[in-house]
Amino acid sequence: MSNDNTTNAADQRGPVIPAGSEQTYERFHFAPAYRVGDTLYVSGVIGSGEALEDEMSSAFENLSNVLEAAGYTMADVVDMTSFHVNMSETLGAFMAARDAVMSEPWPAWTAIGCTELAIPGGRAEVKVTAVKR
Repeated sequence: MSNDNTTNAADQRGPVIPAGSEQTYERFHFAPAYRVGDTLYVSGVIGSGEALEDEMSSAFENLSNVLEAAGYTMADVVDMTSFHVNMSETLGAFMAARDAVMSEPWPAWTAIGCTELAIPGGRAEVKVTAVKR
C-alpha cells in the first residue's frame, strides 16, 4: 500500500509495508503496521545481534523504521507491549535501549514473560500503538 500522507488522516486505513518488507507481508500474511485514521498499530518487532544490548537496540531501530515508513516517530507511541524470553535477563537491556530512543511522556507499557518468540533465538519483541500528535 502506498503511504500517501496527502490524504485526510481520517480517511487513511490500511497496511503500512516499509520497503523491504513486501515478501514478509505476502508470505506470512501480516502487516508490519496498520493505520486507522491517526492511529497506527505496529506488529511485534524484534532485533538481531549476538550481544543482548545489540539485539535490543536493533529491535528499537527496526521499530523506528516501521514508524517512519508511516510518517510517525517514537514520540507518537502511546502504548507498548513487550514480550520477553527469560525476562529477568532481558528487561534491563530492553529498558536501556528504549530509554536511548524514547523520552517523557512515557507510553503505557506492559511487559510479558514468554517461553519463546516466533523467530528462533529471539529474546524480546515489542509492539506499539502510536497516535499522531
